[in-house]
Parts: sequence; structure tokens; C-alpha cells
Amino acid sequence: MIARIGDRELGWDDVGRGAPILLFHAFPLDRRMWSQVAERVARKVRTIALDFRGLGESTGIGSIEDAADDGARLLDHLGVARAAVGGLSMGGYVAMAFARRHPRRLSALLLADTRSAPDSEEARAGRDRAITEVATRGVRRWAESFIPKLVAPENHAARDLAMALALLQSSNGVAAALAALRDRPDATPSLSKIQVPTTVITGALDSLIPPSESEKLHAAIVNSQLLEIPKAAHLPAIESPDAFADAIESLLARAPL
Repeated sequence: MIARIGDRELGWDDVGRGAPILLFHAFPLDRRMWSQVAERVARKVRTIALDFRGLGESTGIGSIEDAADDGARLLDHLGVARAAVGGLSMGGYVAMAFARRHPRRLSALLLADTRSAPDSEEARAGRDRAITEVATRGVRRWAESFIPKLVAPENHAARDLAMALALLQSSNGVAAALAALRDRPDATPSLSKIQVPTTVITGALDSLIPPSESEKLHAAIVNSQLLEIPKAAHLPAIESPDAFADAIESLLARAPL
């Protein structure tokens, strides 16, 4: 669905019934990466998924903080006062920003294959090179080298889905998202303020954001549980949707009504 919320159009889905969870997707994908998980939890969980600005069906460009505020506006639009919030990779950065900026709207938190620290100087330079490559050579050439790094080598279905979603994105949208990733703030100081039930998920084979980063999040967030999903890399929501769906249901069972 698309709705004009605030000064822009946002693409979003609202599936299932039960306790709500607002999900923010990974880069360079869009909200459709959550479809398999949403189907599995639909009888117990209301899954609300939102496209990052410039990706999927959302317009414009913006920061990680802007994406968190878009999520709060979408909850307003849907009449949802409070929800669990989750995100994977880039979506995890947005979920942490939501927790900082809208703590009273938060009933539980899910952080998957993400980290709280900002980009290093080396990583920032890598983002700049990727922006240049996308701008000059297009999304396909860049995605052909990047997407295979996101999934376990033998999981061809997950790789094909991630590639298909990446190729639906515009060069401008991918470049803008890369800039938002590069410029995100350090979320580490705010982790100790998170009081809601939290699940930290990591793919056991994730080389982009290794399990050690998830262990740091788990150690810093007082009311958190750590789940490692075997045979998954950076995108466990599409590599192991059953395990990811189970994690969402378990988290919401811990959340206050």
C-alpha cells in the first residue's frame, strides 16, 4: 500500500492480527523482504512493514532518524499507539533510532544482524566508493558483487530473492541509502536506556556484521536475549524465515500488553 503521510508517500504493508510489530528492512532491499515472516506469524501478530525513503514505494531521501520518524507517523496513521519495533541490518539502525526518539511508543525491540557503532573511516570510504559505482555503473553491476555477501553460499533461493529485490531499486535510492548508512550516529550510548524486552538475532555465518557485534548489543541491553540462527548469514529473515518468525512470537510473548 501507499499513503501520503506528512510530506511524502510511504510504501507499507499491514498483515495479520494480534500484537503489532513495526519492521524496518535491510539495505538494499525493501519491505517485501518481510513477506515470508509476516505470513508465518499472521495468526498471532500484526506485522507492519515500511519502505525506507527512496527504496520500494517510499519517495524522497532521508536519514536513519527520518526513517524512524516515518515509522512513528505510520503508526499514527494506523491508529497504533504502541508497538514492538524490529529491524535487520540497516533496519536495526532505524529500530535503535526509534527506541531513542520514540521510547513511549515501544513495547519490545528486535535487533537482527546489526550494530550500534557508526561507520569507521574505512567503512565510510567504502560507502563513498559504492555511491560512485552505483551512480556511474547502475545498481545491477554493483549488486552482483554485493548481494552474494549477504546470504549463506548454499542458500540459492534467498540469494535470488535478495537480488530480485535489490534490482527493483533505483540508483538514486540506493545511493541515498548508502549516504544515510555512512552518516548514521553512534547508537551505543543509548543502549543502556532500553528497558523493554529485547531480542538480538544473529546469523551464525554473517561476515558483514559478525555474531560478536550481536553479543555486544546483548551485553549492553539489560532485558535482552540473544539468538543465533544456524546456517544463516546476514539476512536470516529470508534465509531462515521459520526461525525468525518463532523469534518474533517469543519476543511478543514477553512484551507487556
